Amino acid sequence: MTELLTRDEGTIALDLARRAIHEYLVTGRIIKADGLPPKFYENRGVFVTLNKRYDFGKELKGCIGRPYPIMPLGNAIIISAINAATEDPRFNPVTPGELKTIEMEVTVLTMPVLLEGQKSELPGKIKVGRHGLIVQRGRNSGLLLPQVAVEHGFDEEEFLGQTCMKAGLYPDAWLEADTDVFAFEGQIFQES
Repeated sequence: MTELLTRDEGTIALDLARRAIHEYLVTGRIIKADGLPPKFYENRGVFVTLNKRYDFGKELKGCIGRPYPIMPLGNAIIISAINAATEDPRFNPVTPGELKTIEMEVTVLTMPVLLEGQKSELPGKIKVGRHGLIVQRGRNSGLLLPQVAVEHGFDEEEFLGQTCMKAGLYPDAWLEADTDVFAFEGQIFQES
């Protein structure tokens, strides 16, 4: 079991994401993951979500990450933050002037685990608000973070269906034998 980050380490993660984006937007340079607590040198999955603040609330501005622990957490935060700000195909890149209106969210992930057993029983294995999902079939893959189901009021079946659609599949593709569903947990840190 991988050790959770402390609140202070979560604050460091948020600051690292903000500094990475600022430096990249202003100078084009990628900062180094130096002088961080030991957990930031462990390979971990992570997503960085950017929300633009408005008087009436907030709106997604970018979300990119690495679902699997393929690189040290510090590096994964830096690269994911820059990618979320500049390469999310759903949005125009963040501008340096816009950065002050952006709220950072860093979600540190546990290793995704394949949900096995009867397909019809998958909803019972999912805890909304605790689990994020990955749906894979062939070259199609989609991921939704744990907070997405809560923010949109999804129940377990709707969460499965929405993750299938994120993968470019029909909403009930999770019931098919050649579709794999993985669950993971996320430790969420947000600027407020």
